[in-house]
Amino acid sequence: MWTEVTAKAIRAKFMLAWALLCSLTQLAAAADVVLWPSDATELRAQPDSRIATLPDGAMAVETGVAYRWPGVRMDFLSGECDLSAYGLVVVSVSNTTDVAQTVHLSVKGSARQGRCPGGSVKLAPHASGEICAQLCKMPWALDEPLELRGMRGSPAEKGGATFDLRRTRSFHVFRSQDGAPGGFSVRSIEVSHAGVKQKVLSAKAFLPFVDMYGQFMHDDWPGKIHSDGELAAARAAEDAWLRDNAAGPIPESDKYGGWAGGPQLKATGFFRTEKVGGKWWLVDPDGRLFFSLGVNAVRPDSPTGASGRENYFAWLPQKDDPCFGGFYGKQWSAAAHGFYGEGENVPFVTFDFARANAFRKYGDAWKTDFAMRSTARLGAWGLNTVTSWSDAAVQRGGKVPYTVKLSTKGPVIEGSAGWWGKLRDPFSEEFAENLRKAAAEEAALSGGDPWCIGWFVDNELGWGDDDMEIGRAVLRSPASQPAKIAAVELLEREYGSMAALDKAWGTDYGSADALLEASVTNAPDKAFALVHRHVAARYYRTVRDAVKAAAPDILYLGSRISKGKKAVYEECARCCDVVSVNIYDTIPRRDLPEGAADRPMLVAEFHVGATDRGMFHAGLVAASDQAERAEIYRNYVNACLDHPRYVGAHWFQWRDQPLTGRPDGENYAIGLVDITDAPHVELVAAVRETAAGMYKRRSQATISKNQETQQKGTK
Repeated sequence: MWTEVTAKAIRAKFMLAWALLCSLTQLAAAADVVLWPSDATELRAQPDSRIATLPDGAMAVETGVAYRWPGVRMDFLSGECDLSAYGLVVVSVSNTTDVAQTVHLSVKGSARQGRCPGGSVKLAPHASGEICAQLCKMPWALDEPLELRGMRGSPAEKGGATFDLRRTRSFHVFRSQDGAPGGFSVRSIEVSHAGVKQKVLSAKAFLPFVDMYGQFMHDDWPGKIHSDGELAAARAAEDAWLRDNAAGPIPESDKYGGWAGGPQLKATGFFRTEKVGGKWWLVDPDGRLFFSLGVNAVRPDSPTGASGRENYFAWLPQKDDPCFGGFYGKQWSAAAHGFYGEGENVPFVTFDFARANAFRKYGDAWKTDFAMRSTARLGAWGLNTVTSWSDAAVQRGGKVPYTVKLSTKGPVIEGSAGWWGKLRDPFSEEFAENLRKAAAEEAALSGGDPWCIGWFVDNELGWGDDDMEIGRAVLRSPASQPAKIAAVELLEREYGSMAALDKAWGTDYGSADALLEASVTNAPDKAFALVHRHVAARYYRTVRDAVKAAAPDILYLGSRISKGKKAVYEECARCCDVVSVNIYDTIPRRDLPEGAADRPMLVAEFHVGATDRGMFHAGLVAASDQAERAEIYRNYVNACLDHPRYVGAHWFQWRDQPLTGRPDGENYAIGLVDITDAPHVELVAAVRETAAGMYKRRSQATISKNQETQQKGTK
């Protein structure tokens, strides 16, 4: 009897849940929907997790240490649900422990789904908050699989469709295992109409999907260009705006973009650094306080691969076309990045829609007009620095302060990692000699130029995720590796003798030569860390000496650190005038470690993108739309202005990347302007607003107690 009643109750509950789920799309026009608690869903514990309902109806979750992602899973009782009418999901959670925790969300679909929507929230002890995440990572999905290659993001992800919200199966709310038990509670899970909605497109009718301007064909949005007449109208409208705003938004600005209304400091004729009132600043050549608000890659070109993908484009010119044939090019793939061929140096043809649009918009003088307009835009927008990978006519035009980026050359450290290339061996003679030559050549161009702020050398080197990565690579490398020869000498000095080293390591090398010949994979962490630091110290010292010998008045701005731990930051701070970092986040959550030399810092790259205007990938930091993108920009730069150490923030990059991907596949919607050279007005407004208040804000910013502690620790 009990079994029959229970079965009837379960069937009744299932039928109610099914009815509720079937009505979700109809409800979309009326109200937001609470997915849990409801009769349509159920919360279930993940492995090594325990759940219990609290008196207020929230679900308490206790997590252990045996499973990587302990937490709770919300399942739809019907199996799956159509959430395509919704743009955002909001999960209300609380931290039930005495330590800070991060709670994550991942939305799941069928096994072959693309990138899963999700998000996270950082909670102080016993604090409450919300995980607010876009359900729609991509505004479009295809109704069936379609192979599209050469793009980091597309409506057809690897092996099948992008995440199809019509077939959503479950919501996972969890902690990432940190080796300690934890706990949180879930109060509600809701879907909202806010944010970008997903459109399902026909895969059979999808190709071609790029129009003659390099834009997505199968949708429309504010500002999309449909004709050459619209390009001309956009140019005329901006001409008038630039005339009205030529003075720029920075009040009391000198010719460099420094703060003429601030204190008068020593003028040296070059940029330098100084600590004023407990905050680090750049000081411009006239002795005025200067915060470097900059942008990378101010250039007219943006090629995309055409070879083997001709059917992606509704229009490509003939290669002998007198107007547009010159915008074809050729590049070679690299094994680490390319989508053409399996090996390095595989040639492929490119086409450049950005340059073609510049020709359409500005005519035969498009190169000159691009440089003039870009310089005018920088001033009108409040950007006072042009930085890496920029057009020489803009960068060295004598009207905007700029930075230079050099690259080291020579043999790599075998086994070292890095997306942009392996670390060059700073102990090799070629390293130092090539660097001296490069520094001397650059010094002839910018070494005596007061508009040059300083030099970066290298970008995002592969220092690894800990303070031993390069040490491990060096000790695995062959005996001919200069860094390994130096490492063996270092270790022999550190331990006093090879006998002492063998005793400490539990090995029987017996001689330095034997250690040199060995591929060492098993050594104490101390040994790997010593070698790692030794390489970092040699690298930064050698670069500093070359820079200062060639251009003593130019600031050495470091290596644009992306990955790196305490030792790398300490050695960088010991040698550099400014420690540069690339931080892709909503705010710059990085500082020098306690005990490091007290140095200013500079964000050399950051960005945030959005896919609400015909682009397939939002980049490394995503916003739901252009308005949120602008807000994140303001928050990020203001956080830099409030921090006592940061002296600048440089946006990456000037233009949206090509819809079909640059040669390494990046197709991020991260520009100040789009592929047709149209400014993203919301972001530009945020830049102007931030620039207008940056000097007042930084001069009056209150240092938080945490920052005071960090400052004291670095003195």
